[in-house]
Formats: sequence, C-alpha cells, structure tokens
Amino acid sequence: MSQYVTFDLEDTLYGVEVGWVQEVLRPHSRTRIPRSPATVSGLVNLRGQVVLTVDLRTRLELAPRPEDVEPMMVVVQVGGESVSLLVDRIGDVVGADDDTYAPPPDTLDATTRALVTGAHKLDGQLLLLLDVERAVA
Repeated sequence: MSQYVTFDLEDTLYGVEVGWVQEVLRPHSRTRIPRSPATVSGLVNLRGQVVLTVDLRTRLELAPRPEDVEPMMVVVQVGGESVSLLVDRIGDVVGADDDTYAPPPDTLDATTRALVTGAHKLDGQLLLLLDVERAVA
C-alpha cells in the first residue's frame, strides 16, 4: 500500500507520495523573482532557508486562483532541495492499494497528462498522482 499527501486544485484531487513531502504549511509571503517563468510564484523564507515556490495552478494551465482562496504550500524535496508547491486546499494522507492504480486517464488534457504518473480509483473519486520532478522542472 502506498501513502499519498493529497491536495485539491480546481476541485481535482491530486496526490504526492509521502516520501517526497517535507511539510505542509499555510502560505508565507513570497518575494517575486524578476524575469522568472509564470509558474514561479517567488521565493519564501522557511526558517532561514530560501525556497522556490511553484504555483501548480499555473503549471497545470488552470484558471487563476480565486481571490477568496488562500493557497496552501506543500514543501517537497527534489534533488536535495526544498521546493514549495502552491495548492488550493490540503487533503488527508491516504493509502491506496496497487490494485486501484491505473495509467493517467485519456480524458486529461496534454499538460496535465505530462505531469501525472497515474491515478488511483478511490471511493467515489479519482486521485491523480503528481510527478513532482516534472512539476518543478
């Protein structure tokens, strides 16, 4: 059984394997980086460590986050570096058996398919598995 930290983006459930996740936090003030790609939301200071922040809504080419939605941060470790992923809402840690796994659905748009490694069919919903390395590349 695999364990996933889950989060929502535009009412779609995504998950990241627990081993990638360092911590989950409320948003911190971000410092913009001039000339950075639109997916880079800025830099945050986490207890003295400067961490790059990637907005997954922008990365997945979703509509901008509504003004009344305060994003949350999922801090992951990629290549020995911490990276913060901005998401809409944090979910639970869920377990999923191998027999619920399926390849990414054909109905996903090309951008999402490129960033998802597969899906788990859970009770009444689909958990899309985010490829963390591709998402922050």
